[in-house]
Amino acid sequence: MATAAAPSLLAVLAVASSVVWASASAVALEDPAGLLRRATEPAFLDWMVRVRRRIHENPELRFEEFGTSELVRRELDDMGIPYRHPVAVTGVVATIGTGGPPFVALRAEMDALLMQESVEWEHKSKVPGKMHGCGHDANVAILLGCAKILQEHRDGLKGTVVLVFQPAEEGGGGAQKMIEAGAVENVDAIFGVHVANAFPIGVLESRPGPIMAGGGVFEAVISGKGGHAALPHHTIDPILAASNVIVSLQQLVSREADPLDSQVVTVGKFQGGGAFNVIPDSVTIGGTFRAFSKESINQLKQRIEEVIVSQASVQRCNATVEFLNMDPFFPPTSNSPELHDFFVRVASEMVGSKNVRDMQPLMSAEDFAFYAEVIPSTYYYFAGMYNETRGPQAPHHSPYFTVNEEALPYGAAAQAALAARYLFEHEQPAASPDKAKAHDEL
Repeated sequence: MATAAAPSLLAVLAVASSVVWASASAVALEDPAGLLRRATEPAFLDWMVRVRRRIHENPELRFEEFGTSELVRRELDDMGIPYRHPVAVTGVVATIGTGGPPFVALRAEMDALLMQESVEWEHKSKVPGKMHGCGHDANVAILLGCAKILQEHRDGLKGTVVLVFQPAEEGGGGAQKMIEAGAVENVDAIFGVHVANAFPIGVLESRPGPIMAGGGVFEAVISGKGGHAALPHHTIDPILAASNVIVSLQQLVSREADPLDSQVVTVGKFQGGGAFNVIPDSVTIGGTFRAFSKESINQLKQRIEEVIVSQASVQRCNATVEFLNMDPFFPPTSNSPELHDFFVRVASEMVGSKNVRDMQPLMSAEDFAFYAEVIPSTYYYFAGMYNETRGPQAPHHSPYFTVNEEALPYGAAAQAALAARYLFEHEQPAASPDKAKAHDEL
């Protein structure tokens, strides 16, 4: 009886090496703290910081993110990650993993704000009147950092991660456009993360259920009859009418809304007149309204129009009201309770349970909410970046807003850990080979 030849030492070492590598890859993906250590390595962090600063220097408004999209694609090319572009004008959709189910998505928004940056520093916005005043530059850098981590361990993924680089979150409904373009077809769950300066660096915060309000914006033109300010009886004063409108709008929440149903109506725009002694022909006002249910949002929408038109008529003025970005309006953002438990478990492994905190709902609106209408499970959370040694930190949407770049590794590692663990826990069994079909003998 012939015996098999003993394998060579090189063959044994090669097999052992492949086993060790595969094991290390699997352990790394299943070790959120290890992923965080990778993301905080100096060279890795420096790369994410450089990416974020390039985006910050060149802010682009909604559906104009051509340079940002090109930067994203260039980085994905360097990592060898395939992608689809353009999606919804400037969007990019990349994939890492097996190419098959299950599918989990991770999303970052790319657009900046129409505001002048007031912070003087080396990487200040180079575009007058435009600024990344919300942190979307950081969110893009985070998702690219996450992509690098996942690509390094792509052979250990038990499904497919879909990376969604989305345009136009700031009022453009970019999430809806990405959905219409097929960006999240077949996706079972999606995670979104946003940097936040309201809580410390290294802390991750979220909550089950409603986390951010839905709502929309409105603009109204109140028209009267202009004239000399010294002869008001010859005019129909739209400034007086607009002032009464604004006061009346505040009563929609204070006197018509259930005190236990959080709602907001804010007028932030008032334009009218250009001289001290002239009553203008018209005034334009605008604002936003927020609530945590579609019913409350629809009620506010109806009553805002009724109050503006009716109150203007009391002052003998006419009014037209337009609701912007309301087709569809931004729905409330609500987290899956099951994914919340999952998030707490994975995040606690990464930063420790004391650094994973529940938060109060925010009246801010987020178009991430659109994904919940087509994806079975959605989850949104925040990565803290407050550091008391940096002194007072301005809020989001302020011209003095700054990003603590030490937060980037936490977002990148958390997104990678959540995606990898989700695929691992939802891995689909391999299809069994077809059994040979029996047939009758002739």
